[in-house]
This record gives sequence, structure tokens and C-alpha cells, in this order.
Amino acid sequence: MNHLPLIIKREYLTKVRNKSFILMTFLSPLIFIGLITLIVYLTQLNNNKQRTISILDETGKISQVFQAEANDKDANTKYIFLKGISLEEAKKQVQEAEQYGLLHIRQMASTEAIAQQIKFYSEDSPSQNFISKLERRLSEKLTEETLLQNNVNIDLVKKSKMQVAIGQETFSGERTSKLINYSKLGFGFAAGYLLFMFIIIYGNMIMRSVIEEKTNRIIEIIISSVKPIQLLMGKIIGTSLAGITQFLMWIVLGGTIVVILGLVFGFDLMSAQTAQQQELIAQGANIDIQILISHIISSLPIVNLMVAFFIFFIGGYLLYSSLYAAIGAAVDNETDTQQFMMPILMPLILAVYVGGFTVLEDPHGTVATVFSYLPFTSPVVMLMRIPFGVGIGEQLISIVILYITFAGTVWFASKIYRVGILMYGKKPSYKEIFKWLKY
Repeated sequence: MNHLPLIIKREYLTKVRNKSFILMTFLSPLIFIGLITLIVYLTQLNNNKQRTISILDETGKISQVFQAEANDKDANTKYIFLKGISLEEAKKQVQEAEQYGLLHIRQMASTEAIAQQIKFYSEDSPSQNFISKLERRLSEKLTEETLLQNNVNIDLVKKSKMQVAIGQETFSGERTSKLINYSKLGFGFAAGYLLFMFIIIYGNMIMRSVIEEKTNRIIEIIISSVKPIQLLMGKIIGTSLAGITQFLMWIVLGGTIVVILGLVFGFDLMSAQTAQQQELIAQGANIDIQILISHIISSLPIVNLMVAFFIFFIGGYLLYSSLYAAIGAAVDNETDTQQFMMPILMPLILAVYVGGFTVLEDPHGTVATVFSYLPFTSPVVMLMRIPFGVGIGEQLISIVILYITFAGTVWFASKIYRVGILMYGKKPSYKEIFKWLKY
């Protein structure tokens, strides 16, 4: 008799009725949204930090670049211009007033020498982003001074500057851009990282379930009437369904919480888009955000991504969860699993980093292509490559390799599971586990 449906049902109901499972199902969206809100708040708090900077400009010219911001009452950084005092007196004055820092511009024979002698004094290490902004503005001003000294028409130079934006288009007529490519990588990275987290969370759940049944000796009763391969597959599929149920609940609850917060606190998504648009315009990119988003969505192979995500998600999870179950059967407690976890986690970690660093640089290059075929990395890397356009033939080859490897992994895991599930009181080694494959 095939007991697989009964085992799946038992594993599923055992997981979803667990108090901790129910608690985390409802608390996780709240915690996640709370963390995002906290991060956004802290970021805004840091960006809105009020700074007072004193400037001692011995040249009398360079500090003019900060004059407009010094007169702006709404600016986060206030500039105070010091005159007629020495550097030591300026330092003492800034310290007594507890200001953020002192910018000293020394009088030198040439602008090149001035650029080398500019210093910023502060009590603690200043923000590097803030220092970078100072450097950019001072560089522009010193460049203008150098041009004036050489009798160069600055207005003519500014008018002569040309901004080049290389248009990108495939031979088939599909238009793209750097921003769209980054968005594609972000979409693929999110899909791959989601699979990565799902494997770790619910793979560990399978492993702990096997260890618990083994230590409670419940498995001795179950194994008398069920084949090890059926019990293994039942645990994997049942726990997977429980995980998918929890994940869908998170989406529903998270979406509901976001809608409620929007109604109660008046959160406006369009205002966030406007802020992004202003930032892009400030960078010289006059782009309509809504048009850009619609262009990004239209450039993505949505149907292909959805189907591929489902197939690779299931295949990748089944592949790794069978290994987690085998580890759970081989040991008596969770502490002993550490020596076996690294070989499993390394391909996953490698897939995330290889995908993130190589796919954007060259999505169809040798490295990205090879890792999208290797079964232990393909679920992550291939999902990152698909938004850049991967042929259906390549995807099918990767899927076939993945599921064939899964079948072999299940056979391998069932061998370990069959012997290890009844072994107690002994910490197994790799050598001993390989012996179990011969039984």
C-alpha cells in the first residue's frame, strides 16, 4: 500500500497546527514591516541630521561655493564663515560651540597647492559621504579658479560640456538601459534570494523534524510499516506544503498591514515616487518614474519568469531538502549537524554571490552560463539570468539536469536515511556515511 499521501497529510497538519508555526505566521509580517519602517526612519534621521560647519578660508574665494547653502534656512548643513582669526583660535571656537567640524582652506601660491592643503578638523570621524560632497564642490570651485587664471571662458566651457547617454538596443529592436538592466538583476536577485531563504528555513525544519522523531523513537514504529523512501518524500513534500502555506499567509497579511497603515497614517506611495523622481532629475536624468516602471515591467518576460520561478523553486527546494533530511537521519541532535551543513550551504552562498557579481556584468558569459547549468547553483543563477533573455532550450537543459540530480540525491539520501534513522548514540563521520551507501 502506498502510504505517501498519509505521510504528507500527517507532516503538513503537524507543522501547521504547531503553536510556534502559527505564532510566527502572524508575527513575521509585523516584525518584517516593523524592521523596514525602523530602517527607513533611522536613514531619514541620519540624512536629516543638523550639522554646523565653520569655514576658515584664507583665500577669501574658495568658500563662496558654500554661500548659497549658508543662507538657506531649511538646509541640514549650516556654514559659518570665519575671518581674521588664526587656525588655533578657529579650532578652539568650534570646539567650544560643539560644532560638527572646521574646514580650513590655506592660502597658497597656486590652486594646485591649495587643493593639497585643505583640511577638515572634527572631534570624531566625520561622515565619509559628507566629506565626499565637500570634495566634489571644492574640486569644481578650484577648477573654475584655475580656468580663470588661464584666461579661459568658464561659460564657454560649461556650454561645451556634452552629456553622453549611449542608447542600448538589441538587434531584434528591444530597447534597454543601465537602469533597466539593474532592475532586471534586482528582480532576478530577489527571486534567487527568496529561494535561498526558503531552503534554509524549511530545510532546517525538515532536519529538526527527523531528529525529533528519531530521538523520541517514534520512527521505529513508523518505519515498520512504511518504506524509508516514502517516509523521506512524505516529510519533504509535507513540510514544503506547510512552508508554501506560511509564505502565502505572509503575503496576504503583509499586504493587508501595508493597506491598513496607508489608511491610518496616510502613507502615499506616489509621494515616494516623486522623491525618487526628484533624485533622478538632480542627477541629470529627466525621467518619468511611472513610464520608467512600466517600461521595466514590459521589458521583463513575466510569463517565462513565473513559470521558471515555480519550476526552479520546487526543484531547488526538493534537491536541498532531501540532503537536510539525510543529515537529520544521520545524527542524534542538532549540534552534530554543523559538520555536515557547510557542504550544503556553500553552493547556495556561491550561487547568490556568483549570480550577483557576474550576471549583470555578462549575463551570457561563460561563468554565468556554467553556474546556471550546475544543479546546486542553477535555481538561483538561472533565475537571475532569465530577465536578460535566456532561450527556452537553455532553460529546459538546466531544468532536466536539476531534476535528474534531484532523483539521484533522493536515492543517495534514502540510503543514508534508511540506515541512519535507526542509529543511536554514535556521532557519524563522512567515512561511515559512505559505508551506509553500500548496505
